[in-house]
Amino acid sequence: MKSWTGIRSALLAAAIVAGVASSAAWSPPAAAQDEPLVFCSDIAFPPMEFMQGNQPVGADIDIATEVAKRLGRTAEFTNTGFDAIIAALQSKHCDAIISGMNDTPERAKQVDFVDYLNVGQSLVVKPGNPLNLTTLESLCGHAAGAQVGTTNIDTLNKVSDECVAAGKEKIDVSGFPTDTDGILALKADRIDAYETDSSVAAYYISQDPQSFQFGGPAIGAIPVGIAVRKDDNELRDQIRKAIDDMYADGTMTKILEKWKLQDFAYPPGDAATPVATPAAG
Repeated sequence: MKSWTGIRSALLAAAIVAGVASSAAWSPPAAAQDEPLVFCSDIAFPPMEFMQGNQPVGADIDIATEVAKRLGRTAEFTNTGFDAIIAALQSKHCDAIISGMNDTPERAKQVDFVDYLNVGQSLVVKPGNPLNLTTLESLCGHAAGAQVGTTNIDTLNKVSDECVAAGKEKIDVSGFPTDTDGILALKADRIDAYETDSSVAAYYISQDPQSFQFGGPAIGAIPVGIAVRKDDNELRDQIRKAIDDMYADGTMTKILEKWKLQDFAYPPGDAATPVATPAAG
């Protein structure tokens, strides 16, 4: 799950138009209708956001496009490295962040969130799980990876410290620029397990079931939210109404089903931690 730990590189500035302006739900101020709604997004996180040719696609892209439509605006996406994404929002390079970002207490001190999904973390391992890596604690003494600047890698580092405190070997933690890099490292036997969001794990497993499988059930579901600046209360409330309406009229369900993410609807149901099932084909 993604987090911000500092600026590591210059922002990627390609803004990509992904929606058309019209509003059936309600009318925002006339001035807002003349301006695009610009989202910062790290477009390398399938199935949430990724490039298909020169176009961004994914669940977050569809959700953001629909939100903008309901605000009478056009959605645009600025491809932004995740560890710089909150800084980009605060510097007004965009109006909001949609990028699989978990609503954590630490981030909530910097930005306001409108939650729209509830997603756990998962271990991705080699077929047959030859090392029997089924929990975070089972990673002690093994090599594991996650994307830099995410809560996933924070989790691995925290558990590694706990391994040492318990008298066990540390986890050999590797950080990767993107999930794709980490998944390829697992396939090449450079690491023993890769830790990422359950929805993302399910995507990669469905794409290559001969190379990957889940290491166990999902771990600790956390809300995923659209982030806005602390002083942008009007936009926050507009986005919240749009998300609420999308759930109420079934639009959100259709988007989540399209991307095989229906287990991650927000708020969660009685099952506290959904177990992601890879999509067929």
